[in-house]
Amino acid sequence: MNLERVDLNLLIYLDVLLREKNVTRAAEQLGVTQPAMSNILRRLRNLFNDPLLIRSSEGMTPTERALELQPRIRDALSDLSMILEPRTEFRPYTSNRVFRIMTSDYAEATLVPRLVKALRSEAPNVVLDFLTPSDVSYRDMEQGKVDLAINRFNEIPQSFHQVLVWRDSFSCLLNNKHPAVNNLNLKSYLDAQHIWVSKTGMGVGFGVNPEKQAGLGWIDQALERIGQKRKISVFTRHYQMPGLLAANVDLIATLPTRIARLQAKSQNLVLKDPPFYIPEFELKMAWCPLLHHHPAHRWLRQLILYVARQMIEEENREFLMNNSHFSQY
Repeated sequence: MNLERVDLNLLIYLDVLLREKNVTRAAEQLGVTQPAMSNILRRLRNLFNDPLLIRSSEGMTPTERALELQPRIRDALSDLSMILEPRTEFRPYTSNRVFRIMTSDYAEATLVPRLVKALRSEAPNVVLDFLTPSDVSYRDMEQGKVDLAINRFNEIPQSFHQVLVWRDSFSCLLNNKHPAVNNLNLKSYLDAQHIWVSKTGMGVGFGVNPEKQAGLGWIDQALERIGQKRKISVFTRHYQMPGLLAANVDLIATLPTRIARLQAKSQNLVLKDPPFYIPEFELKMAWCPLLHHHPAHRWLRQLILYVARQMIEEENREFLMNNSHFSQY
């Protein structure tokens, strides 16, 4: 194939077509008519000698060749964007850029306060717009409308970049007058009433079904693996709530340890290890290829990881101080 004869704009059209899987929506995105978009699709099929999109009961379905091309085209467009974009150094202290970041409630309660503190000194005019998972779709991120997502991801588009922010375990938070506070074993845990908290996925959330234990998340899945089930009295989507609710002397909140530590600072609340095994989870940061090489975006990613490392180092120092008496034996 002679590259000089290829209209490279076709790659942009193909990228949008594969993202939208709909000729009409792709035409609207690109500002062309539907007949023009249909003609572009015909040219793309001739160029790649493949149907690329096939009509099915669910709309337009990408072919195997199209799925193979999609991440490579995203990378190619990202590289072209980097080449064509004026190369200017990002100066955080004088920048007034707006960064839009999708964060889970968990990340917002743990990482975000420290991130904002760091930004006030390093980039005082930068604006942060934090969005919830219900506000954002992966399509928004693919189009560069959202800079970053910080969350726990079960599935993520193959073309996205991602990096581990940290791992976290789980702890039980309960009132110091709770009947099980001095003997939290599996029996006393299961006999108690519990607070459920979670909201991590992308898209609009729906009410949970207490009877469908497998759909309730890591804690209830861990219990299901040992053939047990807890009694949940309160369902909430906000990690700020468990500390308030656990003030009731008959409720236990099992939640990520970093959240639990923050909320246990109340004099009436204590932390306990769960009396059964719950696997750790990973908090990750993800972004689309279009923004991967952008200087401002790269600076923000590095700052977030730096803040996360600082928090982990402080936790490790605090743990060593609290357990230093063991070194005497």
